[in-house]
Amino acid sequence: MHELVDRARTLTPSLRARAEQLDAVRRLPSDLVDELRSAGFFRMFVPRSHGGHEIDLRTGMAVLEALATADPAVGWTVMIGSETPQLMAFLNRETFDKMYAAGPDVIVAGGFNAQGTAVPANDEYQVDGRWAFGSGSTHADWIFGNCVVLGADGDPRPGPVPGTPLMRSVLVPASQARVVDTWQVLGLRGTGSHDVEIRGVRVPEEHTFDLFAGTPSIPGPGFTSPLTHFILHLGAVAVGIAQGALDATVELATSGKQRLYARARLADSQLFQANLGRADLSLRAARALLESTADEVWALCSNDPAGLAAIGPRVSATLTWVTDAALSVVDTCYRSGGGQVARDASPVQRRFRDMHTFSQHAAAAEGWLSGHGAALVGSPGGLSY
Repeated sequence: MHELVDRARTLTPSLRARAEQLDAVRRLPSDLVDELRSAGFFRMFVPRSHGGHEIDLRTGMAVLEALATADPAVGWTVMIGSETPQLMAFLNRETFDKMYAAGPDVIVAGGFNAQGTAVPANDEYQVDGRWAFGSGSTHADWIFGNCVVLGADGDPRPGPVPGTPLMRSVLVPASQARVVDTWQVLGLRGTGSHDVEIRGVRVPEEHTFDLFAGTPSIPGPGFTSPLTHFILHLGAVAVGIAQGALDATVELATSGKQRLYARARLADSQLFQANLGRADLSLRAARALLESTADEVWALCSNDPAGLAAIGPRVSATLTWVTDAALSVVDTCYRSGGGQVARDASPVQRRFRDMHTFSQHAAAAEGWLSGHGAALVGSPGGLSY
C-alpha cells in the first residue's frame, strides 16, 4: 500500500481528537490544513512532472477512505482539495503549468452548479455569481464557479446540446472572491462548505474552462475523465464514514456497554451481533463494488477512453447504491448503541449526522439509479452526470 495511505492511518488518533473543534469552528483550522498539506494529501493527484505523487485511482480512494474513517470532514475536504489538478487539467496546458509554477500544493474550491453569469468582453469574461457548497473555501488558493454565458442582449447563449445554455467555469484568486458564512448544517460541519461569491470581476479567457465537456490538457489515466474519478472519490468517503461508525460501535460494545433494561452486555446480545454482522458485510460489499468499478474505470482511462461513456450511468448509480449502503450501516450502528450514542460527544452520533448530510448530495440522488436502469433497457431516459 502506498505510504500516503499509511500516513493517513497514522493521523487517525489526532484527527479523532479534533472532532469537536472542527464542528465548532465549521472549517479546517489553518494548522490542520498545513499538516495535511505537509503530509502530501493535496498533491496526491498532481503530476509527478509538477512535483506531485500522481497516484492511481484506487490508491487515492484508499487515502480518502482512511481520512474519512478518522474524521469525515477531513476526508471530505481533502477530497475536494486533492481534486484540484484534475479540475485544472481542463485549462490549457500553459495555464496549468503556471498554476503549479510555485509548487504542487495548490487548492481550489467552488461550485459546479451554474449559479453565475459570464459576459464575454474581448479576451475576458465579466463574472457575477454566488455558488453554494464551496467546501474548503476558507483555505483555498483559487475559487471557481460554473457560469451561464450571456450574449450582448443579456440572454443565455445556446449550448452544444439543444435546449441547454452555453456554460463556462471561471477561476479567480481567492482574494477576488468572498466567502459568505452560510454553513450552519446537520453534519460535515468542519468542511467549511460556505457560499462563495464573485462580483464584477473580469476573468481572462485562459482562466476559464468547460467543466462538463472540456478535454483535459494533461496526459495520463488520472486526467482522462476527472468527473468519473470524482464520483468514485465520493464513494470512498461514504465508505470511510460508515467504517468509522462501525469501528466506534465495536469499541462501545467491547467496552462492556449494557443497554438500559437489557439482560446482557451489548456485545453478548444475539440481536446486536446479527445486526453488526450484517452491517459489516454490507459495508464490505459496498467497498468491493467501488473497488471493482474503480479498476474498470482505470483500465478504460488507460487503454480505451472511448469506452467510458458506456459505463457512465453505472458509475453514477454505483455512488447512489454505495451511499444507501453506507447510510444503512450508520443507521444500524446508531440504533444499536442506545441512549449514549445520542450525545454530541459520541463518534457514532457524529457519523450519523455526517452520513445523513452526505446522502443529500446531488451526485448521490436516486435519479442516477434510473439512469443506469434506462441504459440497461436501451431507453433514452434517466440522468447523466
